[in-house]
Amino acid sequence: MQAIDSFGLTDKGNVRPSNQDNFLIVDIHRSVDIRHSSLSADALANRFGSADAHLFVVADGVGGGPGGDQASEGAIAALLKYVSETVGCFNRLESSKEHDLFERLEETVRDVDQSLREEHAGKRGPAPATTLTMVLLIWPRAYLVHVGDSRAYVRRRGRLQQMTRDQTIGEYMISMGAWTEEQAARARPAAALSSAIGGTELHPVVGLVDLEPGDSIMLCTDGLTKHVANDRIETLMEQPEDVQAVTRNLVSEALAAGGSDNVAVIVVTARK
Repeated sequence: MQAIDSFGLTDKGNVRPSNQDNFLIVDIHRSVDIRHSSLSADALANRFGSADAHLFVVADGVGGGPGGDQASEGAIAALLKYVSETVGCFNRLESSKEHDLFERLEETVRDVDQSLREEHAGKRGPAPATTLTMVLLIWPRAYLVHVGDSRAYVRRRGRLQQMTRDQTIGEYMISMGAWTEEQAARARPAAALSSAIGGTELHPVVGLVDLEPGDSIMLCTDGLTKHVANDRIETLMEQPEDVQAVTRNLVSEALAAGGSDNVAVIVVTARK
């Protein structure tokens, strides 16, 4: 069984009066303990696989608007409920069943979105909304669900790769060829979300990556990436075996560079 280390941290930053970022780290275990048997150890070996899973989530209540903290909390709580109820079905998950897993995870996200809309029905002002980036790790596969501009990265053999793409107006315009990256950096509407749970548009993205021992994953809200560039994140993650120190250093860097937003960071590593 692969050993997984993880640590998470959030801070309200230097400007915002409250913190609407939330994160969650959960280890979920399901196993069979054999108390006594006449069968040999060889006969029993590998007959009962464990269904260990690890859930990592960050969520960012949108724009400091009404109920943003409740929106991010609600999205995370719903995913936790789904995963904790069904993780036993993921034991020895076959690739043919992965489509069902993705469908059910996406359905959970859409259910949260619908609940937020229904709760806000008839009320004035913008509905509470949130980003969400989630990794469900069932070794060696990391299943990803992503909405908004929080991010997930994987670090392998010293190289950092972004697993998600920001769902913002700027990224959309770049993908359409209408803006260059420089133009998007200067345009004020570029940071507006094109997809959010509870927002006007919802476009969940699902995916997966096969991990190797020694790999590390980092999830974060945009309070980190507004101030810390990817190459700097790569440098700060050079000692992934000390997940607590790496996480604290990433948050500290964002605060030292301005801390204009709430920030949440989770660092996960698969020990060699």
